[in-house]
Amino acid sequence: MTDISLLNEFEANRPRLMNIARRLLGSASDAEDAVQDTWLRLVSSDAIIDNVGGWLTTVVSRLCLDRLRSRKRRAEDTLEPAEEYIVSTTDLPDAARDLADAVGDAMAQVIERLHPAERVAFILHDMFDVPFETIGTILGHSSASARQLASRARRRVQSGPLATPAREAREAAVSAFLRASRQGDLPGLIALLAPDVAFNFDDVAARLGSEQGLHGAEAVAHFFSGRAQTAELAMVDGDPGIVIAPAGTIALALRISFAGNRIAAIEAIADPAFIAEMAIRALD
Repeated sequence: MTDISLLNEFEANRPRLMNIARRLLGSASDAEDAVQDTWLRLVSSDAIIDNVGGWLTTVVSRLCLDRLRSRKRRAEDTLEPAEEYIVSTTDLPDAARDLADAVGDAMAQVIERLHPAERVAFILHDMFDVPFETIGTILGHSSASARQLASRARRRVQSGPLATPAREAREAAVSAFLRASRQGDLPGLIALLAPDVAFNFDDVAARLGSEQGLHGAEAVAHFFSGRAQTAELAMVDGDPGIVIAPAGTIALALRISFAGNRIAAIEAIADPAFIAEMAIRALD
């Protein structure tokens, strides 16, 4: 393919590449850099490319993923304000436009808090119809894992932006949750949980609740009562959370979300590959 043909292919795909990069990174300048790097990769590639559009989508997504992971490692917030997150939706599938508009406005804060792999899987699949097989290749995961990541992100996004207390208050609440769990303090646990608290071990909690005639916060409280003896308070992807790390290796990480002053969602993550990409820092 001649340089002119490559340039024409690239320019034809540029609006879509910019839309993908802008939604993944939340920044126009970062998106421009990622798209420019994608062009440089294209002109320097010796590979025979049958599907230029698909190749460009894969490369720009990988570049964005690298940038998101780098942000996590630096623990820096480099995103533009939420109102700058809105971009054109003219190149999105019809079914995704309403969701894209919502993400550009009210959901921007939720998107910013997603883990990089979740963010890439959700945005590429739900907004740009990229198949999970391709997303898995981009992430270095299986297609089944990519599907799970997108589903996890979708649940967090659809729950909407939650009003959360200050970090100090959240840290104190998580610490109190740990203490109540260790002590088997059921009233204390229930008082910390929202009545409809979501827990991604719902099948376990639901089975326990069914056996004891419990549901919602009561079922989750019974599940945690008397547990967490070896758990520790930690910063998990920038928020107060809980980790279990026998022999110094993290086996389970709990991400905790709030609605008002109560815990609204507890997400338990045990996948070692996923944990390895998370930003986790122990707290006293």
